[in-house]
Amino acid sequence: MLAPELTFVAGKGGVGRSAITAALSLRAARTRERVLAVALTDPGGLAAHLGVELDHRPRAVRAGLHALAVDRRAALNEYLRLQLHVPRLAPLGGLAAGLNLLVDAVPGIRDIITIGKVLHEARSGDWESIIVDAPASGQFISYLRAPATIARLAPPGRIRQQAGWMQALLSDRNRTGVILVSLAEELPVAETLESIGELRAEDLAGLTGVVVNRCLQPLPAKLDRIPDGPFRQAAIHQQELATSQAAWRRKLPNPTEVPFLFGIRTPGEVAARIADEMEGS
Repeated sequence: MLAPELTFVAGKGGVGRSAITAALSLRAARTRERVLAVALTDPGGLAAHLGVELDHRPRAVRAGLHALAVDRRAALNEYLRLQLHVPRLAPLGGLAAGLNLLVDAVPGIRDIITIGKVLHEARSGDWESIIVDAPASGQFISYLRAPATIARLAPPGRIRQQAGWMQALLSDRNRTGVILVSLAEELPVAETLESIGELRAEDLAGLTGVVVNRCLQPLPAKLDRIPDGPFRQAAIHQQELATSQAAWRRKLPNPTEVPFLFGIRTPGEVAARIADEMEGS
């Protein structure tokens, strides 16, 4: 599932994107020496599952794995220094302050600065694999659209050239892919199918795979062998949920199933167990 060097993990809010991102990062670090996990917008979930505090610069998590959180203002300052060749210690002063106000006010520019940090890391050649904890599907799609939007609106010059290579990298199926995370429930499945349609219709990025999180399996014991009482009621409830989930999973294209992890309590334990479960996928 993790063939491209740049993988975005997206999906509806609450489906476990951060857990899946952390698990994929841990799994990738078992076979690759330079893996970067990135929190694109909200660093809290990924930080909890990896067990480290995240900031704008890569931080070592374990052997072979680093992680960072994109900070839009820091990303803009970094972009200005690269493009204007300003020394690292030289102050950017009013230029950065003014541009930060512009970035905050204009969604297209805000989005391209945010995703631009990830694409710059991918282009740098410093990493064998980058796995990105992306925001909820609707916002994530706007990030993917941003380079093409800026390329259409910007006059010929450096900004259009920057947007052009970003768009080319996102649409390169050999380098960039999207993993959509869902639950086997009506709303997450509907949003996942909608995202698949948008990715394909607009040629925004290739779909690497679909992960269905927190899957229940039918009980191995027959219900008629369980005596009446709370255990039987719990078994009946699980059976009904498992049957319902199976129906929703069939609506998705070749999903990878991640089981519901009973008794696992810490985010780090969850990520490690999911990495083990996904080892063969």
